[in-house]
Amino acid sequence: MPKIVIHHDVEDTERWLTTGKTTRENFFGPLGITGIKTYTNPQNPQQVALTMDVPDLDAMIAALETPEASEAEKTDGVKSDTIVFYVEA
Repeated sequence: MPKIVIHHDVEDTERWLTTGKTTRENFFGPLGITGIKTYTNPQNPQQVALTMDVPDLDAMIAALETPEASEAEKTDGVKSDTIVFYVEA
């Protein structure tokens, strides 16, 4: 199961850390994604990252292109045009 790193900017780091926990569990949980950890950049707190274990990368990518993903990003204050993700090699 590959580990994924996702980083992006957010409007409000505290909002992302608090409301985002539930949003992430509700969005990624049904995809079987586990081990979600959050990170903030101490020099620029609006830059954040996640690591997670993803059993089906294609399913995750497809899910990220849905209206539900867009809504979750808006709820958490994610600046969607800054999203970058990496797959463990």
